[in-house]
Amino acid sequence: MYLSNLSQVLIRNERLLLAKKPLLINMPDDELSHSLTALNKDCDITYFDNNFELHQQHKKNAQSQCIFAAHYQTNKIHDLVLIHFPKSKQELLFTLAMLAVCTNADTRVLVVGDNKSGIKSIDKLIKAHTSFCEKIDAARHCLLFETQLTNHHISFNIEEWFHYYSVNVNQLTYRVAALPGVFSQAKLDIGTQVLLNNVPNIIAGKVLDFGCGAGVIATFIGLTCKNTELTLADVSALAIASSEKTLSINNLTGNVIATNSLSNITEQYHHVISNPPFHQGIKTHYAATENFLAGIKKHLIKKGTLTIVANSFLKYQPIIEHSIGKVDKICVERGFSIYHACLSY
Repeated sequence: MYLSNLSQVLIRNERLLLAKKPLLINMPDDELSHSLTALNKDCDITYFDNNFELHQQHKKNAQSQCIFAAHYQTNKIHDLVLIHFPKSKQELLFTLAMLAVCTNADTRVLVVGDNKSGIKSIDKLIKAHTSFCEKIDAARHCLLFETQLTNHHISFNIEEWFHYYSVNVNQLTYRVAALPGVFSQAKLDIGTQVLLNNVPNIIAGKVLDFGCGAGVIATFIGLTCKNTELTLADVSALAIASSEKTLSINNLTGNVIATNSLSNITEQYHHVISNPPFHQGIKTHYAATENFLAGIKKHLIKKGTLTIVANSFLKYQPIIEHSIGKVDKICVERGFSIYHACLSY
């Protein structure tokens, strides 16, 4: 039976895992559900993921209810909640707030994370929302904490968690809405700023913003290039909800979809534009972007273009050249490079 390091730490503490209705939030894809079922005969396990890749894995492998969404909604009251400590501390507070509707004073909440994830400061982070926070175990380079929520009287409204800021590019100003855990949640990042300052002049037709985050790039294109049909794609349900909100507050429409790399990309586009991600969790992770660059050709029409911005140290140019053809480096600025390629056939 395969168990990730996080799950191994949990299983070391079986007495804490006795439950009838456990809820697992963004937990790794392993066989933890089998261990829980062995401990708790006929228990009703629910997986909640805001990461589409995790959701696909759990849906395929776990004999449990699997939910993918920006926030969890249910009529159940869970007696046990297992949370994988997120890379964004604000996302943890968001997660605890959404649990108010499905937990009570008797619900045990266990938070587990890598030693280097920031989990060591969890007691201070969640103090205002819990009655206690106790370190239970340390093993496999992971830490396990137990806590109990005190927010059951507070209703959850996702609208209260959007952070709004303005983007100013080439005399155009528009607003962005972003939920905790979304890339550039607090302000515009440098890479996207460089890209927006150098977007190709003529964009028309079907446009894909891959790894859309809060929808900053697609919104800029929608406001400056009127003859476009926008598609926005991301692995994160939090990003999808943020992009939908950003489009709405700027009076734009677009098709916003969840995808694990290109798994749910089915159409062809005149233009694909992206500030592709290369971090996942606390570790550098290139595979999703490299798969995207290697496979995007079949989603470009003839003479379709690909434009991306990336940290200059990342070796993406050879991948694009192998997939599409000649690549122009149209800008190098503030540690970022912009690559532009056109499919000639």
